[in-house]
Amino acid sequence: MDSSEIPPSDRREEQPPASLPLPAAFLEFLGENGLDPALYSKADTIPRYIRLKPGTEPMVVTEIESELKCDLMKVSWLPDFYAIPPEIQIAGSMAYQQGKIYGIDAASGAAILALDVQPGDHVLDLCAAPGAKLCMLADMLGSTGSLTGVDVAKHRLAACRTMLQKYSLGDRSRLFVADGTSFSILPVNSNLGSMEAFVGIEDNGSIFSEWTSKRSWKDRQKSKKAKAAGSPHPPSTSEPELIYYGKDSGLVGLQKRYVLRPSTDAAACTSGYDKVLVDAECTHDGSIKHIQKFEFWGWKTLDRRVLNVERTGNLLQLQVDHLSIVLAA
Repeated sequence: MDSSEIPPSDRREEQPPASLPLPAAFLEFLGENGLDPALYSKADTIPRYIRLKPGTEPMVVTEIESELKCDLMKVSWLPDFYAIPPEIQIAGSMAYQQGKIYGIDAASGAAILALDVQPGDHVLDLCAAPGAKLCMLADMLGSTGSLTGVDVAKHRLAACRTMLQKYSLGDRSRLFVADGTSFSILPVNSNLGSMEAFVGIEDNGSIFSEWTSKRSWKDRQKSKKAKAAGSPHPPSTSEPELIYYGKDSGLVGLQKRYVLRPSTDAAACTSGYDKVLVDAECTHDGSIKHIQKFEFWGWKTLDRRVLNVERTGNLLQLQVDHLSIVLAA
């Protein structure tokens, strides 16, 4: 039977290969690894993920489905995770605004799950912004242990602070603006020895009182100078800057010089963090979701930021530096 005898409904015409604006270097990489470039054009087949705040009643799931107008498909291997169609937007929903759900990728959830956080752990999240993983860690710790988030960008770390407060998860948390490759401030815990010498009697400015969102005169002056210089964000300093701490973080009443002092290697080995999470750009996994973002940012940006040999070398060194901090902790 020749093709003219095949009913039109049964004919399978050969489709031309997808024409994608991927950089030549990336196409070469895909070819060397036997990957079909067309994978990166199938955005509509990849779900997005949300996480329900633990303890949410089953009936709330039905309410959220009704509001979002889609089914929530439970992810069996990730507690409280659900898959939804990629076109669904959650930011305008009441469930999101009321803190019942938040968006977080399944890969990020898998990293948290692999960390195996236990009650009482002191956890350090390097490169913590924008905060979804930080919230999941705080949920897992509950009313035990402590959580320290670090990011080099103050405005991005402020987003973490907003998330922790929105979901009422910041009581045992601290947030530091700092370079994750050199951060060496230990958690506040009983293993650091007697704290009697560091507990203040009067609040004279060198002692931590309860945190307030009201900015100090010094911070306001920094912002004014940055704005005058044409920068929307104050310049970062080499010293870690504490921008948030919860009421149960262990800081209230302590002298600042005690909390903010850098640790020695010996102290880090005996009184450091139990678990450390590093999720920075240097861990870019080349996933479909990540690569698709460059369709909006520009494919030349992918070539410059991901495929550039010199930049890759710098990122490798950054990984080594982060690993050194993890081993010290």
